[in-house]
Amino acid sequence: MRQCLALLLLVFALPAAAQIYKYTDASGNTAYSNQPPNGTKAETVELPPLNSVDTVVPAPPPPLPATQNQNQNQNQNQNQNQNRDQQSAAAYQVLALKDLPQDEALRANNGSFTVGVAIEPRLQPGHLLQLVVDGAPYGQPTNIPRLQVMELDRGEHSFSVQVLENQRSIQQSETVNLTVQRVHVGRP
Repeated sequence: MRQCLALLLLVFALPAAAQIYKYTDASGNTAYSNQPPNGTKAETVELPPLNSVDTVVPAPPPPLPATQNQNQNQNQNQNQNQNRDQQSAAAYQVLALKDLPQDEALRANNGSFTVGVAIEPRLQPGHLLQLVVDGAPYGQPTNIPRLQVMELDRGEHSFSVQVLENQRSIQQSETVNLTVQRVHVGRP
């Protein structure tokens, strides 16, 4: 069984014009190679021709009359746009920021911290998350539901997250207002 498996692997791994040699190695095992071994008697293996299948290209459908074709294209475009708008509008039942303190300030000594995103269902292919800080996009859009804030100044800030599709916002979470506290290091 091993011999057949090894032979099949060699058949598929080698180009069609390659020669295969069968021999017995020093341990008494049957071995196959694409080069004859030095100092060992080897016999060539004749391989059957490879199977081939001709591909058949289907004939294109006959063209529709011009007005019928235009109407059909318009209907298809309208349906696609409606489906895309419906999917985008109701894409996520849950979209919210998490891992932020409630009713208290966030202590971040250097102004850096991570914000989690609760999203259900999972983020769809082609969608990205964009953190919004104080009404402006912050950082790079990502598909990871953990967003990094770096060296944010202390004070009151607003946070939300958007779902982007083709760099266009299709959904946004509620805004969370939060005070960021940083250690103030005075000069001696």
